[in-house]
Amino acid sequence: MIGVSARTSSGPNAATGEPSERARLSFDLDVDICVVGAGLAGLTVGLEAARLGASVAILEGRSIGWAASGRTLGVVMPGYDLSIKDLIARVGFEDARELWSLSKQGVEYVRSHAREELIANIAASDGVLEVSNVDVGDRLISQLQMLSEDFETEVEGWQVDRVRDHLKTDRYFHGVYFPKSFQIDGSLYVHGIAVMARRAGARIFEDTPVVSIDASGIRKRIVTPSARLRASHIVLAGNVHLGAPARRLSETLLPVWRHAAVTAPLGERLAEAIAFKGSVIDTDGIDQFRIVGGDRLMWASPETTWDAHPARFASAIARRIGTIFPRLGRVEIADVWSGAVGQTVHGMPQIGQLRKGLWVASGFGRLGLATTAMAGMLIARSILWGDERWRLFSPFELVWAGGITGRVTGQLIGMWGRASSAAAGALSRYRERARDQERLRVARLAEANRQAGVRPPRPRPQASRPNPERPRAERPRSPAAAGISEGEGASSP
Repeated sequence: MIGVSARTSSGPNAATGEPSERARLSFDLDVDICVVGAGLAGLTVGLEAARLGASVAILEGRSIGWAASGRTLGVVMPGYDLSIKDLIARVGFEDARELWSLSKQGVEYVRSHAREELIANIAASDGVLEVSNVDVGDRLISQLQMLSEDFETEVEGWQVDRVRDHLKTDRYFHGVYFPKSFQIDGSLYVHGIAVMARRAGARIFEDTPVVSIDASGIRKRIVTPSARLRASHIVLAGNVHLGAPARRLSETLLPVWRHAAVTAPLGERLAEAIAFKGSVIDTDGIDQFRIVGGDRLMWASPETTWDAHPARFASAIARRIGTIFPRLGRVEIADVWSGAVGQTVHGMPQIGQLRKGLWVASGFGRLGLATTAMAGMLIARSILWGDERWRLFSPFELVWAGGITGRVTGQLIGMWGRASSAAAGALSRYRERARDQERLRVARLAEANRQAGVRPPRPRPQASRPNPERPRAERPRSPAAAGISEGEGASSP
């Protein structure tokens, strides 16, 4: 459970019991493949390439998984930051199916490696529920049909009542349940993959920043502060932290810091508010949460495009939890952390060959566990087996993210998105309350009619009125009005 055990561990020894190795590259080295970045993508490339027989060196400027890879919330599910509808519009139906299938392979890769016998205390659990902030039952049906029939993904549609049976809040409406998706301790997973890569023969060097890269020629050159390295292939897997050696590549990513927290133990009140044991993600990408450690809540929200001390967001996260689940009352935040992910302009990861022998695996956004695993497999097999499926990502070119202006714009778009989501949610809840009140009024009226034993009143016929056009003298008068007493008849002439 990230935020508890993983936040207090100190490296791969917490995952495997093996001593932590933190060697710096201090000698010149020749290898087949040099990977820059020891996050999830870089480590998976190294692991798969070493398994296929290549000599591999992984260079990390700080420590293994120090950035987003070690601070993931651990959700493993298929898909990308780009919606299926937009994906089809961009590349066509068949290629969209292939790309979705690759993400599913990434899910299965993580599942096969995140086992207790390989990584102790990995704390895997099944089920991811994607909930809607607005009432969109019609869209839910079409989404389920597409995922199940066209993209061969096991999903279930949850109606409002079922969602609220598991999540005691009126904030959510319909849901899509992914029973084959799951969650793990992300920090333990990244260190576990590092141990597996070492066992396969890959060499990992921490505290080894890359100063410069010369990608020309058959043998590429990499310079570090204390050594030089030559390789036939270089894989850039450093995300937004590549820095000077790949400045232009880094500038194609918008850095987004997601702030997360884990609460102090909440006891029985947590079970009374949240009965779902897997991960919950809202469709607007604002909130993501799950139960960890039995009675703690791990919550991610909000996002910013500027780095800030995580402690500043503790009160905001606590307020957000109280807004969504008011029955929890006041919650105490035990720990807060953040990690920067790289988001591309088009929402798809950057996977492929930039030039001969120079590869990129970056820009994975929020769904990084499955997509980094897929990218690692794909690039290693492309280099060593000639697998050409990386070309499926070619339509998603490297697009400049806008620099400072892009970050300001991204922050404003995020704020606008959260505000519009809150407004749409409030409108849906208002309409729901109005429908409930109307149903209650009709039910009360029906019950009153039943108890009275009468039918609803029929409209009365309108009483006839004198014809205003008839002269007043011609209107018939009563005998009394005509001066004739009872029993007296009119005399004949």
